[in-house]
Amino acid sequence: MKRLLSFPTAACVSVALICAACTKAEEQPATAESENVLGYKTGNPNEWPAELDAVIAAPGNHKILLENESVRVLEVSLAPNEVEPLHSHRWPSVLYIQEAGHFVDSDADGNVIFDTRALDVPLTFPLTMWKEPEAPHSVTNLSDDTPIRLVRVEIKN
Repeated sequence: MKRLLSFPTAACVSVALICAACTKAEEQPATAESENVLGYKTGNPNEWPAELDAVIAAPGNHKILLENESVRVLEVSLAPNEVEPLHSHRWPSVLYIQEAGHFVDSDADGNVIFDTRALDVPLTFPLTMWKEPEAPHSVTNLSDDTPIRLVRVEIKN
């Protein structure tokens, strides 16, 4: 009996396969449209403790949908008013943010990296973006009624 994939899972697999075919060396030049609208800390993933990997440090927020030698596809969620445990992402990623209210992202020292309330123009969803590896950070969902939901496709080197 063949097992059919749900639409979100099938979409993630499709995105993962497309992304696996891409290499950083062949990236298009950045444009105003393609620039990362969210400023995040990056750095050397080899310097981050392995126990801070998102799936290990924040398993309640990061569910593996697919993993192989090329990609790891994560379903990421934060309930309203939830504070995500400190964690990192060692590979560059494509994010497909489906839903979010206001949120704050803080670094390992508790310094605010990004606060949606400070934006001149609110983010619109869905939002797709590219991100380099992310240093240890913690997201706080400030919304009383809107979860944060996204799919993250991590491109392994």
